[in-house]
Amino acid sequence: MPSILRGLATFAGLAIAAAPITLAQGRPPAASARNASSLSLDSLRTRIGRRVGEVKDAVVGVAFHDLASGDSLFLNADESFHAASTMKVPVMIELYRRVDAGSLRLDQPVPLANRFSSIVDGSPYALDPGADSDSAAYLLIGKRVTLGELVDHMITRSSNLATNALIDLAGAKSADATAHALGARNIRVLRGVEDDKAFRAGLNNTTTARDLATLMEAIETGRAASRASCDAMRDVLLRQEFNGEIPAGLPPGTKVAHKTGFITAVLHDAAVVYPSGRRPYVLVVLTRGIPDETIARSLIADISRLVYAHVMSPSAQ
Repeated sequence: MPSILRGLATFAGLAIAAAPITLAQGRPPAASARNASSLSLDSLRTRIGRRVGEVKDAVVGVAFHDLASGDSLFLNADESFHAASTMKVPVMIELYRRVDAGSLRLDQPVPLANRFSSIVDGSPYALDPGADSDSAAYLLIGKRVTLGELVDHMITRSSNLATNALIDLAGAKSADATAHALGARNIRVLRGVEDDKAFRAGLNNTTTARDLATLMEAIETGRAASRASCDAMRDVLLRQEFNGEIPAGLPPGTKVAHKTGFITAVLHDAAVVYPSGRRPYVLVVLTRGIPDETIARSLIADISRLVYAHVMSPSAQ
């Protein structure tokens, strides 16, 4: 089967939903407006499917929700993927909820050590600084680093060392339960990073595009924690330093609060995008089966570009 047809077949039967738009008078939109929105979403699905079909053996999950119009598009959105570093989002949410509850403080010092326990048998393991995107964090080993600083390292530089220290503090099970309570029912937060025994046993953190979209929207709308904590989490996500995926498909200067994830042949980005002059939208793109990171990154950027063009088109306003 040609690659384009194979890619389109991957998306066959996947769900699109266009939520009603509430007008100022409280009346639903005219039928013609609803039909135009539906046709526009159909076109978007076709264009994304065609683009995915250009990449041999790619498996892609997309979740899009426009907080301005209510339009939603879900393509393979319930397919389970290795979460890679996107699992750091529910860990952050759990920590901020504990700050809200008073059991943790952002200025609380946390001793930082490179020694962790496998969830398989409790045996110790250490992280490889050369495999971490934030090697500078290893200069802090032996010091007491504030919780807020560790969260910043975990999200903006995707530090594995900071992540494991914070999971030891918050508990993977608690982060998992919080994500489920917020509506991300299929996500699994089981462990920290580089637990090789757990990996070999198939005990991995997993997610779906729909679940990550649910969590990102919960942060944006103030449901994930208190409004102040949600604003603080959004500020951290806005400082993300790796911007070659969803942001790369947007006009320069567009604000994006997002979290990426990468392991071999897996590349993800989960974002809240803030176009100038309108309410934001949520976009999550998960990929696997693409060994070349450059190709995967280009695919995500192109999907982002297609979604932005849809959002800014007159029919979507």
